[in-house]
Amino acid sequence: MIKNIIFDMGNVLMDYNPKLALDAFLQTPEDKALIKRELFEGPEWIQGDMGSITDADKFEGVSKRVPPRLHEALRKCVDGWSVYMAVKPEAQEFTAYVKEKGYRIYVLSNASDAFYQYFPQFAALDYFDGIVVSSDVHLIKPDIKIYRYFLEKYGLKAEECLFIDDREENVSGAGAAGMHGHVFREDFEALRELV
Repeated sequence: MIKNIIFDMGNVLMDYNPKLALDAFLQTPEDKALIKRELFEGPEWIQGDMGSITDADKFEGVSKRVPPRLHEALRKCVDGWSVYMAVKPEAQEFTAYVKEKGYRIYVLSNASDAFYQYFPQFAALDYFDGIVVSSDVHLIKPDIKIYRYFLEKYGLKAEECLFIDDREENVSGAGAAGMHGHVFREDFEALRELV
């Protein structure tokens, strides 16, 4: 029996869309593609999620791989991307719905230290029964260790947990740890039926 619902943050509770920052700070498709690849898909992004560097530290490494003419725009992307993290109103409605139904709700997210700046737009941290952010524990999904850490931290039984994430590999990681999983496809109605 499911008693606990665990949410990923990006593209489940909040919209993560680097294109918005790229469109705001860069002009040409080629420059946008370069910064997308080197910043949002580069090694520093994973290092940020792992907690081995802060968000502010990302500029130094990425700037070595992009031309100096783009450094100002890169700095704006590094410092300003999180402004474009938008709350999903349907997610707020759904979390309120399951909380009212008596489920305990949690967040398990791959995120850098910037998480604590933008996530309170969604809800106060203590609205949830618990939150684990990858950069705090130096583990990232889909590594089974982060799911085990989460279960142990909150004293939960894996079989009583439903994990919701937009990435199939992360849901598979939760499954390997014994949790039930749902690959999220903007389908809050299906989730209501599921719970």
